[in-house]
Amino acid sequence: MHDDRSLVEARLKRVLDERIRPAVYPESVPLDVAVLTVPGEPVPVAEGLAGPTVPIAVGDRWGAPWGTSWFRVSGTVPQAWAGRTVEALLDLGFDENMPGFQCEGLVYRPDGTPVKGLNPRNQWVRVGAPVAGGEEVLLHIEAASNPVILDYHPFLPTRLGDKETAGGEPQYTLARMDLAVFDENVWNLVQDLEVLGELMQELPVDGARRWDLLRAIGRALDAIDLQDVNGTAAAARAELVDVLATPAEPSAHRISAVGHAHIDSAWLWPLRETVRKVARTTSNMTALLEDEPDFVFAMSQAQQFAWIKEHRPEVYAKVKKAVADGRFVPSGGMWVESDTNMPGSEAMARQFVHGKRFFLDEFGIENDEAWLPDTFGFAAGLPQIIKAAGSKWLLTQKISWSQTNKFPHHTFQWEGIDGTRIFTHFPPVDTYNCSMKGSEIAHAAKNFKDKGVAQHSLAPSGWGDGGGGTTREMIAKAARMRSLEGSATVTWETPTDFFTKAEAEYPNAPVWVGELYLELHRATLTSQAKTKQGNRRSEHLLREAEMWAATAAVRTGFPYPYEELDRIWKTVLLHQFHDILPGSSIAWVHREAERTYAAVAEELNAIVDAAQRALAGDTAAGGTLLFNSAPHLRGGVPAGGAATVTAGSGGRLAPREAGGYVLDNGLLQVEIDGRGLVVSAYDIGAERETVAPGRAANLLQIHPDFPNMWDAWDVDAFYRNTVTDLTDLDDLTPVEEDGSVGVRIVRSFGDSKVTQLLTLAPGVKRLDIDTEVDWHETEKFLKAAFPLDIHAERYASETQFGHFYRATHTNTSWEAAKFEACNHRFVHLEEPGWGVALVNDSTYGHDVTRTVRASTAGTTTTVRVSLLRAPRFPDPETDQGVHRFRHALVPGATIGDAVREGFRINLPERRVVGDRTVAPLVTVDNDAVVVSAVKLADDASGDVVVRLYESTGGRARVRLGAGFELGDLAVTDLLERPLAGAKVPERAGDGVQLTLRPFELVTLRFGRS
Repeated sequence: MHDDRSLVEARLKRVLDERIRPAVYPESVPLDVAVLTVPGEPVPVAEGLAGPTVPIAVGDRWGAPWGTSWFRVSGTVPQAWAGRTVEALLDLGFDENMPGFQCEGLVYRPDGTPVKGLNPRNQWVRVGAPVAGGEEVLLHIEAASNPVILDYHPFLPTRLGDKETAGGEPQYTLARMDLAVFDENVWNLVQDLEVLGELMQELPVDGARRWDLLRAIGRALDAIDLQDVNGTAAAARAELVDVLATPAEPSAHRISAVGHAHIDSAWLWPLRETVRKVARTTSNMTALLEDEPDFVFAMSQAQQFAWIKEHRPEVYAKVKKAVADGRFVPSGGMWVESDTNMPGSEAMARQFVHGKRFFLDEFGIENDEAWLPDTFGFAAGLPQIIKAAGSKWLLTQKISWSQTNKFPHHTFQWEGIDGTRIFTHFPPVDTYNCSMKGSEIAHAAKNFKDKGVAQHSLAPSGWGDGGGGTTREMIAKAARMRSLEGSATVTWETPTDFFTKAEAEYPNAPVWVGELYLELHRATLTSQAKTKQGNRRSEHLLREAEMWAATAAVRTGFPYPYEELDRIWKTVLLHQFHDILPGSSIAWVHREAERTYAAVAEELNAIVDAAQRALAGDTAAGGTLLFNSAPHLRGGVPAGGAATVTAGSGGRLAPREAGGYVLDNGLLQVEIDGRGLVVSAYDIGAERETVAPGRAANLLQIHPDFPNMWDAWDVDAFYRNTVTDLTDLDDLTPVEEDGSVGVRIVRSFGDSKVTQLLTLAPGVKRLDIDTEVDWHETEKFLKAAFPLDIHAERYASETQFGHFYRATHTNTSWEAAKFEACNHRFVHLEEPGWGVALVNDSTYGHDVTRTVRASTAGTTTTVRVSLLRAPRFPDPETDQGVHRFRHALVPGATIGDAVREGFRINLPERRVVGDRTVAPLVTVDNDAVVVSAVKLADDASGDVVVRLYESTGGRARVRLGAGFELGDLAVTDLLERPLAGAKVPERAGDGVQLTLRPFELVTLRFGRS
């Protein structure tokens, strides 16, 4: 037989496009349309429904950037349509290729009841099935004219990302506003042909099944009268019955489909618009659930549920009913789908605390899975946190975006730094917006790396980011693929159903140890520095506020601010969303975040101040107390306590013979040359030089920074090919103050200026580096380099509740790909017996490289901290302005020293007038054990909750002392619920005795008697 595949395939495409799809709506009449324009912020629904309108016609332009237009559409169903199904077709000017990235609408009835969302792939509203004829139709559309930021030519700088600079030019053209007859038979023919045509393309040419489909499709096309598609659709469908009824092979891959609409809580739109995106999507999905009995929809992010509860209670009522019916599934158990690299230990824990508690309180649902399809890599400390929250599974998809290495598994056990393992799945469909195309389903089956030992995968299905979620077309396609020869089987199931089956069939899943590093989007560790600083500062202020408020509550009866802390935590957690904290959102989002962080700091500082004043005693006595919020002794003041202190003896500052200055405090001698660079940092006690021979530390370096795509997200490896050392000097001035000695360095470069203060404080082996940059560069990357005289094959980066080791070499492509990585408060390198830490107060990105010195032999290991970038998309003014950073170089540091100094720089001492020494509420007698939180229990019982962890990677025996009368004691999960079967620590006087595994995290709840 002749090979006529291409002929039939081309025929199918043209007939579908030009004849069959248009026949889905064979008759239509126009609707009358009027509009109320709201150029500013959205107005309440009642105001939008009642406002004065003016006529508007199809073809007219509408919608200034970020504005709202309330369309009023009205008409009458023709009597001739009696007995038929009628829908309103409401096209606001959509581009079907951009679901979620342009205008959207929410349809209301005249009484304000929401009907469903309007999106590029979902433009219909059912009027009647069947109609009687003569019905009056009146609908209102709240239409958001969100501008297109990510266009067909992506990553072009645009001012549309901020309402202050977006202008008022209309963004859209009204395209279609009709009543139309809906021919369900033709619509089903479309689904039949699409499923079979798409499946056919994926089958082997030499297999019989492909030719069976080709011939059946040919017969169906022959049965269609192109001048009477509606009259012959049934005959065409009859030709396809047999090939659609042939069941799947028993060995077919099994896909659990779950309805999904991944909605970024902010990205190319502001937070306030996400509130409306969620309302539109959930309105769509609750309506679809009513029509489709097999369909299951899952939505993550407790914040998004909270938004519709607050702002759209009528939508939330439908959601709650669907949740109660088991069809609308709250998933993930986190407050938002956060970044997981940069959030601190407690913040990562509280994502689960607040997310899971919301779902428990609102729906009585306990989540077993963490749901993070789009997060940019996963920190090695996360498995323990997931388990401590009472969950046991993780889903993500983003690792499939890695540029260099293909991840070897789709289903596996992920092991974190403490040995905790979490059953993890990467959907092989390689998208979290599966649309049920045959190519997607076939890709999932072919791509699945665990064939032969596992058979199940998951496919999150639906248009995200305001695209409206799952469509009726996706559900129809899934029904045809429930059991279809040549295809994977598709069944709508909840995440719990999937994970239960997947885990049961794969008891010996392979293990991946350590971080899940995304080989892409590395620049998100640096973009939008003020957002990152706001996050870091907020995390530490929350620690202070909880600890001092709890201490004051127990000691003085101070009113513990439960509601305020709960609200502030949720605000901070929201801003850890994976497009806010990473710096990849539009200008509007980050300007708003800066204001929010300032308000958070003001409120938390007020709580801290009030609690410390309550503890400090007589303010008229004239004494000054130093409050130590860090988890280690500082200046003679115990962790979590306050006492009076005296200043230590000062250091020495002298001119350097070859130019510059020498700083010396008896522990560390630092030489700063005439260029203002650190050429020596000599550990006097160890008789050891820190800076590599012939090199200079604290060297600012600038690179061109123009990645191939994803400007705010990416830094590509070739950026290193060109570097400029910033050695020109405007000023070098010695400084002596409060016993500290140092120098002030001023440099100018490009259109920018940097001022640094390098100081050596008395009694510490640490060089403090305060940097202020007035940054006005474009597409540049600023780093600070510290070449160290250390031979190390690996180095430690702090992560949640511990640290993680990465290689300093590039033996493999996996190691080479980690050319920009994340740390929290420190990185640490060491040879046996001696190490160096570099600590920071707000930076995350860094790189570590090693070279062998040709002249003197030995290894130079260079740590470079990433300070600033200047991408132009999606915010063309990214990071412009003044920034302040604090770092410290700590020669001779152990890993424990690195932990201590990291906390010190992030928790500066506070001085309060008073006369009453404050004993800590809790104490530990082992510096390896860090108390990460001291607070009162969230249930307002007055119980004291203490969270602690082993920080050095070794075993630790520790006595935790309590500065209050102990009552009941329980080991709890992160939600402060007693852990079944947990061994309760033995009592030891006014405390308890514990033994911790490396990096083990423990939460204790103490009653007060």
